[in-house]
Amino acid sequence: MLEITIDGLSPRQVIIADLIWACKSKEDIDGFIRFLPTQEMKDEARVIIDLMLMATIEQCYDGVTPMDEASEVLKRIAKKT
Repeated sequence: MLEITIDGLSPRQVIIADLIWACKSKEDIDGFIRFLPTQEMKDEARVIIDLMLMATIEQCYDGVTPMDEASEVLKRIAKKT
C-alpha cells in the first residue's frame, strides 16, 4: 500500500491533510474547503492537495512505489480535485 509522506507540515496542516485524504470525492473536498473559516486555511488546503499530488509523483519517479500502485493513488486524488 502506498503511503504518502509530506515532511514539514504543521500540526494543523497534518489534520487538514488527513481530512482531505478521508474525503471520498472531489465534491466532498470542495465542501470541506468551503467549510474552512478563513481564506488562508482554504488556500492552505489547496496547497496540501498539490503537495499530495507531487509526493505521489515523486515516490513513483524515485522508484519507491510500483508504477501501478502510484497510478491508482493519482487516479484517486485526481477524482477528488
